[in-house]
Amino acid sequence: MTPVLTFRAGTIELRGVARDAFDAQFVPSPLAWDPRGACWRAPASAYAFVIAALNATPLLFEDDARRDATLESGPRVHREARPFQSEAMDAWHAASGRGVVVLPTGSGKTHVAVMAIDAVRRSTLVIAPTLDLVRQWYDLLRATFAVAVGVVGGGDHDVQPLTVTTYDSAYLHMEHLGARFGLVVFDECHHLPGPTYSLSARLALAPFRLGLTATPERADGREADLVALVGPTVYRRDIGELAGEYLADYETVQVNIELEPAERDEHDAERALYLGFVSKNGIRLGSPRGFGEFVMRASQSMEGRRAMRAYRRQRELAFAANGKLAFVEHLLDRHRDDRALLFTQDNATAYRVSRRFLVPVITHQTKVIERSEILAAFAAGHYRAIVTSKVLNEGVDIKEANIAIVLSGSGSVREHVQRLGRILRKREGKRALLYELVTSRTAETGTSERRREHEAYRQAT
Repeated sequence: MTPVLTFRAGTIELRGVARDAFDAQFVPSPLAWDPRGACWRAPASAYAFVIAALNATPLLFEDDARRDATLESGPRVHREARPFQSEAMDAWHAASGRGVVVLPTGSGKTHVAVMAIDAVRRSTLVIAPTLDLVRQWYDLLRATFAVAVGVVGGGDHDVQPLTVTTYDSAYLHMEHLGARFGLVVFDECHHLPGPTYSLSARLALAPFRLGLTATPERADGREADLVALVGPTVYRRDIGELAGEYLADYETVQVNIELEPAERDEHDAERALYLGFVSKNGIRLGSPRGFGEFVMRASQSMEGRRAMRAYRRQRELAFAANGKLAFVEHLLDRHRDDRALLFTQDNATAYRVSRRFLVPVITHQTKVIERSEILAAFAAGHYRAIVTSKVLNEGVDIKEANIAIVLSGSGSVREHVQRLGRILRKREGKRALLYELVTSRTAETGTSERRREHEAYRQAT
């Protein structure tokens, strides 16, 4: 009986080679003996390596694992590639069609994916983190290729030679879909490492893999997992290298704002109460589990619950200080003829800014239709400003925006670079400007220092 390689539930099985048979010596290491299935088994992601290893042995076998289809035609819309996009493709091809391409927001990462799809001409799955991005990919692929485009997620389950899905849907369905695509594009692939989303890569058989991101680095350091899940970083260009020629010229301005005397007294008192509880309970906030331990301890006593209220109040005072909001009023007046995006760390501050300045707000609570209407009105110039917490950090294409005002945020370098990227889409005569408002002598000072550890800020300020 000829050995046969098949796909089953997110794994590949090699049957027809007994564990003690002579041919077993030629079975490559990613395949391990599964006594329950009486076969050799490996994660589907090992397919490309297993095929190459088996082809290098005298073992004759049938490959019945792949179920991907050929795309009969390439794009019907052709766009000239920028030099760095062609360089990225050359590097990806040199890595056997597996790897991560790191390019700034607004530089055309999606066109790199279109070039990859055209190059391999195999059925392709694009995985994106949000339904907004799924919609953008769907529109792009449908406009570019003369084939049906499917969607999995958000209430749809239509699988086509070109299909777009979310990370949430991908890991749920990949054990059934994993053999149907020759290429998987992982958009914003920094989301991929982790126990659940990584399944969308491990259960996929696709020999060709392309990861796209502007900021692969993760706070937990698990960006190293991308090598096994997608491939190595094959090409990287940062904001400073492309600004001016391919991205809008830009400037970043850090504005330090003092608390009013009454705010300062309350802030310092609340912060002292919160830190006193932390110290008394021996909690190390700098450790990976430090804040989680604080939350747990705070829930166990009246003193702890008061410490939690103190923690929240000192943050509230820093996030939305009176002086900070007054300066936002000044900036909105100064840039009344521009299009501004205002970013906050939390929804409460976003809604407070929306009420005070009568500008529309978009948070995770905003319905899809309302969000689309707000963005369309912003693009048309009916709104000159939008305030948001985090949902516009990533992926949403807002070409018209040229001013960003960061009222508050996390210490994440990625988040800060993403917010800068929202205003860098190039347009004739455009110069982008990002204001970072930092409340002096609060936790925001250290947060700002951490999130500005990127060459985009060191070069631009």
